[in-house]
Amino acid sequence: MAILIFVLFVVLVVGLSFYLGNKTRTSSGYYAAGGKIHWGVNGIAFAGDYLSAASFLGICGLIATIGYDGFLYSIGYLAGWVVALFVVAEPLKRLGKYTFTDAVDANYNSRGIKLAAAISTLVVSICYLIPQMVGAGVLVEPLLGIPHAWGVLMVGAIVITIVATAGMASTTYVQFLKGALLIIFSTILVGAVVARGLTTHPDQGGKVELYPYAKLAATRSGADIQVADPAYTVVEIQQVKGGLEFVRLQKDGKDSWWHAVESDGGLTLEEGQYVVVRPDGKWINGAPASESNQLRQVGNLEAVRGETNVKTGPLSVFEFLADITDKGTLVKTWKSSAFTDSEGHKVTVYYPKLVSGDRIMRPGLKFKLEGTFFERLDFLSLMLALFLGTAALPHILIRYYTVPSPASARKSTIVAIAAIGFFYILTLFMGLGAMVNGSLNPADSNMAAPLLARSFSEILFAVISAIAFATVLGTVSGLIVAASGAVAHDLFDRFFKFKMDDRQKVRAGKISAFVIGGIAILLGILFKGMNVSFLVGLAFAVAASANLPAIVMLLFWKKTTARGIAASILTGMLSSLALIALSPELYTLYGLNPLDAPIPISNPGIISIPLSFITLVVVSLLTQKTKSAA
Repeated sequence: MAILIFVLFVVLVVGLSFYLGNKTRTSSGYYAAGGKIHWGVNGIAFAGDYLSAASFLGICGLIATIGYDGFLYSIGYLAGWVVALFVVAEPLKRLGKYTFTDAVDANYNSRGIKLAAAISTLVVSICYLIPQMVGAGVLVEPLLGIPHAWGVLMVGAIVITIVATAGMASTTYVQFLKGALLIIFSTILVGAVVARGLTTHPDQGGKVELYPYAKLAATRSGADIQVADPAYTVVEIQQVKGGLEFVRLQKDGKDSWWHAVESDGGLTLEEGQYVVVRPDGKWINGAPASESNQLRQVGNLEAVRGETNVKTGPLSVFEFLADITDKGTLVKTWKSSAFTDSEGHKVTVYYPKLVSGDRIMRPGLKFKLEGTFFERLDFLSLMLALFLGTAALPHILIRYYTVPSPASARKSTIVAIAAIGFFYILTLFMGLGAMVNGSLNPADSNMAAPLLARSFSEILFAVISAIAFATVLGTVSGLIVAASGAVAHDLFDRFFKFKMDDRQKVRAGKISAFVIGGIAILLGILFKGMNVSFLVGLAFAVAASANLPAIVMLLFWKKTTARGIAASILTGMLSSLALIALSPELYTLYGLNPLDAPIPISNPGIISIPLSFITLVVVSLLTQKTKSAA
């Protein structure tokens, strides 16, 4: 049933693309749907475009594992629309024709701007494509039982088909359909969560397998640890950052890793839930690789309002929040530590940490607001990128060209804000629902919402997964349209001045879609395992650094020159990419020690955005006499 619903949904989307493709004949139709989309449809399509894998999969997963700090992504994403509404919506519609490059180059006809803006569109689109493809692989793995890489390949093939057949017309209606269904079924899922209420035994009457969670009594003797149960032998002890200890035990010839916890003057070993030992994903203990995304709940609630054996029954949304955030409620959040064992294998242990409910909805479980200077700077940098990045994303900007007038652009934005704001409230309840029901895979938080749906029924799981898959399809389609427009329209037609008629422009866009889709597939496979919301945060930082200063200064500073805009775009893009490449998170991806990273923060916006603005101002002031040249 799950596979049938999924396949029917995909067939519907592809069929719609072929139907609309027969009506797409001109470059205006391919890149901007002829500018004839109704503002209401475009507003929901805006929401569909924006509510990507990061919003549905990544944010729900972050809330499920780190509480309120994950919800800060929702707040940042939504706040960015304030800039989009009041700064760029109507002016951009008046300036542009098909692409972001059209808008920033409208007053200059500068080859430098054309080249810089086209490259920026490509880079930002590819950065944003990575988390969408990662999310696609994560979704398909448990639903169809195929490996992550094949899931990414399948998504890439479907998306390239969508874009190559009908361009922006099919993309818009796929986004409209997906945005509406995502909001409707997320509301149904939240209703199911509050109707179930809270329970300290989330096995649904034996219908769901609870994850085994064992404890062993132990004692410490100097640097050694002895286990009370003689069946276990201590093989090695690993100490990692923060004073954490992990102990490798052997029983009946089988190894397992345990987390050492000091409590009441004694020592307890707690079994690590998930342990990855090699890049190929082999598990020592915890879920075997073939079941890594299947639902085997972990029993995250140990007490509700101080009671250890609780089943509340149906709650209102307000009672649900109140019970979770009560000081007497004890919830497991999930941490991870990585180290190299005595045999040279890389080991990642995911282990629970018990926190009181009042900590769940306060900042600090991830972003250390009382932490070091660089930890606080990193948080501020992330919020700055999310707030400023929305108005600079190429696949969002091009949607302003699908409506007939500046007034329609403004109305579209208002509809989008309402739809997106409502959905982000739903993410809070879906994330907390996954947290308290324990329906998540700590080793891959991206699956929290679909696995929560599976805890209710396979049909709801199939529908939610199909919609999440369509979320990826729609967003990737929009990104590839934006990127192919940058190649075919901005570079070939306007920068290199190739003489092409409408039919050739459309063909160039379709060829570009194939190439960019291939790059997206490769990167989606390489970045497997990283949280998609974090990856999208990086894409926002690149967009805000490269594109936003050019848009804002073009609209509001009369001394802006063509060379200033080109220099600003290139500086923002290159500086943000360099800072990301040298950050602790990317060092982890490289397999290096994140403490060795030369840049102490993972989010570059706090440095690269001001640098881009400063570059534009300085270069513009130095090139006033050549304002119309570049």
